[in-house]
Amino acid sequence: MGLFKISQGRSLWMVHFCTGCGAVEMPPTMTSRFDMERFGIAPMATPRQADVLLITGYLTVKTLKRVIMVYEQMPTPRYVIGFGSCTVNGGIYWDSYNVIKNLDLYIPVDLYIFGCMPRPESIIDAFIKLRKMIEEGKANKWKDYIERYDWYKQNQAKLFDINKWRVQK
Repeated sequence: MGLFKISQGRSLWMVHFCTGCGAVEMPPTMTSRFDMERFGIAPMATPRQADVLLITGYLTVKTLKRVIMVYEQMPTPRYVIGFGSCTVNGGIYWDSYNVIKNLDLYIPVDLYIFGCMPRPESIIDAFIKLRKMIEEGKANKWKDYIERYDWYKQNQAKLFDINKWRVQK
């Protein structure tokens, strides 16, 4: 384990993409009670400054387009954490026609935080797990996106096919 990997894992800057109720657990995680900055985890204003994309809440086809744009603006190496039941399987909206149920088909997800809503301790625990994965060289999903870019783009194109959503006359 090299010094670069250790320092990279101990300085995780995140951009938070919120589409639902998951965001209510972020302020307590960042403020003095839990203080995630003591672990080297800090929020960033833009994707170009961030290492980690934290996605909270459910994703629709429309919001997934924005998530992909944010993910592709991030510098490599980049990591993704799916937060809450909605990012795992659609949550309470699992039966909606427009909710994404398998985020891994469209962007690579390194970790999921299960629950509705995960507690601040779970968020910090996930970042610590991600740190260990980085230090051990196991957090390589971003390389998968580069190597299998065509596969991801095919999945995205199938989902974003406009003709599929048009009403036939």
